[in-house]
Amino acid sequence: MRKTVRGVVRGRERVRAWMLGLAVRRDAGMVTSEYAVGIIAAVAFAAVLYKVVTSGQVGGELQGIVGRALNVQM
Repeated sequence: MRKTVRGVVRGRERVRAWMLGLAVRRDAGMVTSEYAVGIIAAVAFAAVLYKVVTSGQVGGELQGIVGRALNVQM
């Protein structure tokens, strides 16, 4: 069977629509499991950052930086 010109154009349009559908679905967002992993990673990072900031040495350094910033002579 020979394909008509009209059949080829319709086929191309179908392929374009299918590929556009794939692109839209691919960038639709994260699934629930990806959100869960992202939240766990964020919480772990926040916990590590909290431990670092509340440690004695870092706390002293931060107080020194703030103290020097407040005592700057203009």
